[in-house]
Amino acid sequence: MFFVDTLEFEGLGNRSYLAGGARAAVAVDPPRDVDQVLAAAARRGVRLVAVLETHLHNDYVSGGLELARLSGARHLVPAGAAVSFERVPVADGDTVPVDEGLALRAVATPGHTPHHLSYVLEENGQASVAFTGGSLLIGTVGRPDLVEPRLTRELARAQHDSARRLARELDDAVQVLPTHGFGSFCSGAPAQGGATTIGAERRRNSALTMEADAFVAELLAGLDDVPAYYAHMGPLNAAGPAPVDLTPPRPADAAAIAARLAAGEWVVDLRHRAAFAAGHVAGSFNFEGDGKLATYLAWLIPWGKPVTLLAESPEQIAAAQRELVRVGIDRPAAAATGDPHTWVHEQERLCSFPRARFADLAEARRHRDDVVVLDVRRTSERGAGFVAGAVHIPLHQLRDRLAEVPEGVVWVHCSAGMRAAIAASLLDAVGREVVAVDDDFAAAAGAGLVLAGPDGTRI
Repeated sequence: MFFVDTLEFEGLGNRSYLAGGARAAVAVDPPRDVDQVLAAAARRGVRLVAVLETHLHNDYVSGGLELARLSGARHLVPAGAAVSFERVPVADGDTVPVDEGLALRAVATPGHTPHHLSYVLEENGQASVAFTGGSLLIGTVGRPDLVEPRLTRELARAQHDSARRLARELDDAVQVLPTHGFGSFCSGAPAQGGATTIGAERRRNSALTMEADAFVAELLAGLDDVPAYYAHMGPLNAAGPAPVDLTPPRPADAAAIAARLAAGEWVVDLRHRAAFAAGHVAGSFNFEGDGKLATYLAWLIPWGKPVTLLAESPEQIAAAQRELVRVGIDRPAAAATGDPHTWVHEQERLCSFPRARFADLAEARRHRDDVVVLDVRRTSERGAGFVAGAVHIPLHQLRDRLAEVPEGVVWVHCSAGMRAAIAASLLDAVGREVVAVDDDFAAAAGAGLVLAGPDGTRI
C-alpha cells in the first residue's frame, strides 16, 4: 500500500506532495519552508529518500535543495535544467525506487518548460498516480510563456504532445496530481475542481479534445499577465535557494515606522480591509494576510525594497513571513502588532477612507459630477462586462500609472473587494480621495449601473 499526502498553498495556488510506503517516501515540488514537509514525514514515520523537482519553478522558490540537505535524501532535478548546485539529474524513463514494491518513473513532458518531467508512481509495476507538475493540470495545462518568448508557440505545441503522451501511456483510473492550477498564474487557464484522473481529463481537457493547431491558438489567446516577480524565481531556483529564517523580525515602534516610511520603504498592513479602511498609518499599504498576500505583494513591490509588516498579532506576522519567503521576500525589515493607534505618535491621527457597495456608487453617480470609477481587474476579466465610463488600470500596473487616474473622488472596484482595497491604499498613500467598493461585481447590474460587454453593448 502507498500513501499520498497533499500540502496545499492556497496563496500561490500550488500543491506539493509527500508520497511513499510503510518506511520511505519522496517529496514532490516542495515549498521553500520545508519544515512542514519534514513534519508530514515524521507524522507518517517514514524516511525521505528523494526530493523530486518536476521543473525549475517560475512562480515560487523551491525548498528542494534545503530539504535534501536536511533529510539526507537525493535531490532529483530534470537533466535538462541548468542549475549551479549538485543534484541527481533525471531523464525520461529513469526509475526512482521509493519503498518495497513502489517506484517512480520519469516521463518527459516538456511544454511548461523545455526540461519538464512528470513522475508516475507505480506499485508492483502498476501505475496509480501521476505527479504532473506544470504539464497536465485539472482541465487545462501549464502556461508555456514563462521561459523565453521565442519558445512560447513551440512549448504550447509541446504541451499538447505531452498531455497526449500521458493519456496514451496511462489508464483512465490513474490519478493526476499537478503542482499548479489551483489559482496559480502558472496555469494556462482556470483549473476546474480539486481532483482528477486521466479518464476525466480525456473528456474535458482541451489538450486531449482539440487538434494541435486549434489548441495552441486557444491556449495562447487565453494567456493572462505574468506577475512581475516571476522574473526572479527561475534564477533563484537555478542558483540554489538559501535556507530560510523564520524567526520574528525586529520590533518597530511609531518612530521606526515613520522613519521607514520617510526612507521610501514599504509599510504593509496585513489586517482585513475593513479594519484598514477604518484606521491606518498614513502611507501604509493594505495587503490582507488572508488574501493572496505573496502573489500581489511580490507583484507590486519594487524587487528588493525593504518591507515592514503591521498586524493584529505575532501569529499573523509569522504566517505572512512564511508566505513571503516562498516568493523570495526573505526577511521583513521590522514588524509591529497590536492596536494601530500605537503605530503613530500621540499627536498624529490614523487615516481612513470609506467603503461602499455598487448601489452606493450608483447613487453617487446620480448626485455628484466628480465621481471617477477605477476598475483594477485584469484585462481578461473585463470580457464578462464592465462599468461604462470606468477607467481601467489593472492593479499590477497601478503603482506606475497613478498619474493617469483622473481628478475627482476615486471609487475603485475589482471583482470582490480585496484588490480594490489594495488599490485604494495605494491611492490614499499619495493623497487621493478614495472610496473602496467592497462588493461582488455581479451586484453592479442589480444596482442599476450600466454594464457594457466587450463590444460596448449593454448587458
